[in-house]
Amino acid sequence: MAAPNQRLEVTLDTQLESVDLAENIVTRVAEAAGFGEDDLHKLGMAVREGVINAYNYGNCQDRRKKIVLAVEFEPETMIVHVVDEGCGFELSEVADPLAEENLLRTSGRGIFLMRAFMDDLAVRKGPTGGADLVMYKKLPHHVSGNGQSQAE
Repeated sequence: MAAPNQRLEVTLDTQLESVDLAENIVTRVAEAAGFGEDDLHKLGMAVREGVINAYNYGNCQDRRKKIVLAVEFEPETMIVHVVDEGCGFELSEVADPLAEENLLRTSGRGIFLMRAFMDDLAVRKGPTGGADLVMYKKLPHHVSGNGQSQAE
C-alpha cells in the first residue's frame, strides 16, 4: 500500500495524446498500490473519460489551456483529480444517459462510466475556475495469514 497522504501531480497539454498518458500514469500508480487487473481497467477507463471530458468540454480543445492530473492517497482511499481550465459544471445538471429521452444522445456517458467504475465521484470548482473532477477508489485489502483483513 502507498504511504498515506502521498500526492503525484502532472500538468498535461490539452491534446488527445494526454488521454493515454493520464491512463498510463494512474494505472501504474494504482498497480504499485496493489490494485488488481479488474480495478486497474476500471481506474484506467474512468481516468480516460475524465481527461477526454477536460479536453473536449472543459478546455474546448484549446491548446493554450492545461489539464492537471493528480493522484493522492488517504489511509483507505486512492483519489484522482482531473482539473481543467474551463467554466466548470454542476454534476447534478448532467443528463442521465439511461433516461429514455437521452438514449440517442452522447452527453453524460463519460460521467455515467466514471460513477460505475469508481466508488465515489464529485465535481468541485478548480483553482482557475474550471472543474476539479474528483474520483475515489477504496484501496484493495487482502486477508493476512491469520485470517484478518489488512491493507497491503
